[in-house]
Amino acid sequence: MAKRVLLEADKRLLWKLVYRMGFKAALSVHRHKLRLKQGKVFPPFLYISVINSCNLRCQGCWVDVAHKRQTIPPAALHRLVREAQAMGNVFFGIVGGEPFLYPDLLDLLAEHPDCYFQIFTNGHFITPARAKQMWRLGNITPLVSVEGTETVSDERRGRSGVLNKTLAGLRNCLDAGVLTGVCTSLCRTNIDDLLREEWLDRLIGLGVMYTWFHVYRPMGPSPNPDLCLTPEQSLRARRFVVEMRAKKPIVIVDAYHDGEGSALCPAATGISHHINPWGGIEPCPIVQFASESIHHEHDDRPLRDKFFGSAFLRDFRKLAAETTRGCIVLERPDLLKRLVEAHGARDATARQTALAELGAMTVRTSQYNPAAEVPERNPFYRLAKRLFFNDFGVYAGHDHSRTAAPGVLEERPARR
Repeated sequence: MAKRVLLEADKRLLWKLVYRMGFKAALSVHRHKLRLKQGKVFPPFLYISVINSCNLRCQGCWVDVAHKRQTIPPAALHRLVREAQAMGNVFFGIVGGEPFLYPDLLDLLAEHPDCYFQIFTNGHFITPARAKQMWRLGNITPLVSVEGTETVSDERRGRSGVLNKTLAGLRNCLDAGVLTGVCTSLCRTNIDDLLREEWLDRLIGLGVMYTWFHVYRPMGPSPNPDLCLTPEQSLRARRFVVEMRAKKPIVIVDAYHDGEGSALCPAATGISHHINPWGGIEPCPIVQFASESIHHEHDDRPLRDKFFGSAFLRDFRKLAAETTRGCIVLERPDLLKRLVEAHGARDATARQTALAELGAMTVRTSQYNPAAEVPERNPFYRLAKRLFFNDFGVYAGHDHSRTAAPGVLEERPARR
């Protein structure tokens, strides 16, 4: 990997990545640790859905992509980034919808040269000119979503010709010299095609520097549980990631395990939260409920005070940490529904059916599998996670054996 970075990566872009996502992001995590000791949480990493619209119609998508377009206004976006910067933040994940449908997105991000942005995209709107602009800015990395073979991609994403358009956008990024990643939402229809060494070798050959295997989660108005990985497939995915991290010259992102292989939830640890296109502050993208907003129409408190004072976010983190080291949305949707109702948290969707959807969910397994934890084999990943990505002690003293999902053993019906 070091050889690839030295020989293939643009040195100017590499320096921006190392300085912002290495040194400055590490300082941001350190500040997070200090705040936790005071009982205060301001996430060092924020994910911002700048728009709800998308040109695709993916199976099981929980975003209101077909509803009236909603965006975070430029002034609010700039204020959000600057207030987060004041708390030490430098990294922002830009999501949607499809972020490149947001008007003048790159011009807006250009006003924050001291930050680093990761744009989650299907790649269809990345022209050579846009790729070149990202290269000039130097503080943006596109994370291009590939969901399977040509046939599977069309089926998964509800349109025809999806894969070719995605790969064209990916090539534009790589041809421009942009540090680029590829992500996949692993499900039953693409796991055999993409969770393979041959796929990683292809990405390496193209010049892709990192990849991220998400796990499909059946959320939203039209969830598709048939796409969910089996517990055995989830364990297979974890083992593959750990093995390939020690073997292949490509960075493989994993946001749901610490260096010892224990599961964790980034929202439960407070390391990241989500801002939706209406400005609502949510625990994570799939928990579509909010009590606070970034907007000042009805609450002109600074952003830090909204995070520090949010009883809903605080109690969500507490409940999630006490219930499971995995995903409370999948394992105990009934408890999450009670929490939402107790706080009167508003449905942050355009469709206004999120609470009913939560009540109708069937309990499923998530990343928590204490019977088969897989520690990192690569010593560098393991050390990095021990320092900067762990549970920060939020799970200390909790016994999850009775409330967590049953790992690889079986799935169970929801408790009502």
